[in-house]
Amino acid sequence: MNNIPTELKYTDTHEWLKDEGNGLYRVGITEHAQSLLGDMVFIDLPESQKNYEMNENCATAESVKAASDIYAPISGEVIEVNAGLVDMPELINHSPYEDGWIFVIKSSDPSQLNDLYSPQEYQALIAE
Repeated sequence: MNNIPTELKYTDTHEWLKDEGNGLYRVGITEHAQSLLGDMVFIDLPESQKNYEMNENCATAESVKAASDIYAPISGEVIEVNAGLVDMPELINHSPYEDGWIFVIKSSDPSQLNDLYSPQEYQALIAE
């Protein structure tokens, strides 16, 4: 699968979720999403220590082409944000699955993980 890490879960709005253990999940946008948006120029990060509901708008990525909302893939409390993106939003373009992560969320409802896409399901979604 092209640039779709197999250890992650995905959403239909092109966020990815990485299990960090202890109910913590690292979140970012996919390679597919960043390629559609183009060069990132600004990121409005979510509020740390704030609770978000699944699918709630929690951040915004602005590129030379468009602004795109970023949604919480699961419900929970944002416990960390990637402050490095404030000065270097292009990290999302260069390393969407590593250095370009956006926030870490502590899950309040682990059953919601069942509603996310597997890598294979996400591949099928973006192939449409």
